[in-house]
Amino acid sequence: MNPIIKVAVPIEFDFAINLNYLSRSPDECLYHIQNAKLYKAISAGLNQLMFEISGDEPGFLGIRSMDDTGSWNPDIQADVIEYVREWFDLDTDLTPFYAMSKQDAILNKVVERLYGLRTMGIPDLFEALCWGIMGQQINLAFAYVLKRRFVESFGVQVRKEGISCWLFPTPQRIASLTVQELSCLQLTTKKSEYLIGVARLIVDGKLNKEMLLEANSFKSAEKMLVSIRGIGPWTANYVLMRCLRFPAAFPIDDVGLHNAIKSVLELQQKPTLAEIRELSTGWKNWEAYATFYLWRVLY
Repeated sequence: MNPIIKVAVPIEFDFAINLNYLSRSPDECLYHIQNAKLYKAISAGLNQLMFEISGDEPGFLGIRSMDDTGSWNPDIQADVIEYVREWFDLDTDLTPFYAMSKQDAILNKVVERLYGLRTMGIPDLFEALCWGIMGQQINLAFAYVLKRRFVESFGVQVRKEGISCWLFPTPQRIASLTVQELSCLQLTTKKSEYLIGVARLIVDGKLNKEMLLEANSFKSAEKMLVSIRGIGPWTANYVLMRCLRFPAAFPIDDVGLHNAIKSVLELQQKPTLAEIRELSTGWKNWEAYATFYLWRVLY
């Protein structure tokens, strides 16, 4: 058995609750869950790495290399730990969010039930953009079907110890495709064009994560994203929330968010945007977490 790396987690973290969130779709192929353990493959430089994550010891995540060598060199180990910390958002202090939520009519019961849930991230910008574009104006189940077709058609499969995970397609691979090659997956012509366009921006060096993180403000980063064809306010805020970790990201137009608020408050009809703005005034700089927790009410 390969050695296990221990990664300390905050008190406000529950591995089982986060694993339950990750289990929501049978069409997920970028990671695998089995016997309360999580398996993931990532690229680190020229290496394709696969590892196991467990939460057996309180206060820690255990990460085990599944490579034949049995262990990683220090640089690769650091890359894996960094990925896991970002994926689980382990460096965010949720104490202020939980204090705020106790006083909030919408969030108080939701947070009590989901205490320890983190906004599970999408560390790779291209993956986050693709997922946001594919998910536009369709239900979540079909979005997962499209993502699986996309990944299994153009990504790379990694197998270790009888476990299979896929690596997300690279922007270089997607930039080389035609619209017809994507639309045959049941992606619309427009979405196919958007995906290829975003891939080409990244390949050409006109878009990357660092540019967005170094923007003067959240609004500047949002403006940069919505200037890209196929990315509107919802997709931009989804990416700002799940990949770039801007706490004020708020996909306020999201139908799932509206339905969650309706459900929690037991309303007869979905709230208007004006009503949501009023209801969310106490969420300042925690809009992303509030949204993620409310999504979990339904999904």
